[in-house]
Amino acid sequence: MKSNKTNQLFLKLVLLNIVLFTSVNLAQSEGETDWASWSTIGVEYKLNKKWSFGLEEQFRLKENFSETDNFFTQLNADYQLFNNFKLGAGIRYIRENDNTGNIQGYEDHFRFQFDAAYKHKINNFNLGYRLRYQNKNELGVSADEGDYVNQNIRFKTSVEYNFNNWSLDPKFSAEIFNRFQEGEENGFNKYRLTLGTDYKIKNIGKVGLFYRFEKELNVDFPDTKNILGLSFIYNIKN
Repeated sequence: MKSNKTNQLFLKLVLLNIVLFTSVNLAQSEGETDWASWSTIGVEYKLNKKWSFGLEEQFRLKENFSETDNFFTQLNADYQLFNNFKLGAGIRYIRENDNTGNIQGYEDHFRFQFDAAYKHKINNFNLGYRLRYQNKNELGVSADEGDYVNQNIRFKTSVEYNFNNWSLDPKFSAEIFNRFQEGEENGFNKYRLTLGTDYKIKNIGKVGLFYRFEKELNVDFPDTKNILGLSFIYNIKN
């Protein structure tokens, strides 16, 4: 009983520090600050203990929810290599709204990614780590026309606390992006902090809700983005 109270106190302190850290970053930002939304609907199919597949549609708004940012279709697969460790891959077709510059309109982009992820438990905490390679470019535009492949290495850590008799367990994650792209300043270019929760619906799937803070790195006037996310994933088991 004492251990549970200590864990819950520790969790509350962590969440408080996250809120304070985000508030300070918002107040100190000298670049542009935007509010965005990410809405997702998808299906997940678990073939067996090793293989699972996912298909999702996502729609994103930007500029304080007033403009379409992009929408995309993504297909991904995960393979459980051994206990708590899995490999994954995904492809994404994106329709991106370019509403700045001389040439504006919707652009077609294609992205693929490879993941390595590990999860484990410590008492009531579920801890996770993910390393991702990401490759994205615009379709129909060559490098001679100014389109260079945008590549990122991303590292993400996450923690979830499992409250007894509570279905809305909080989750927090931190992720950093390292870009390497021809014609751009490369290196660590942004980070994300995410606080959210999932509500599982028995024999159906889960509904997710999150707040995400994103900020540019290594620029004089870093832009920040506040993202509200809502998702529904339907589960199919073999």
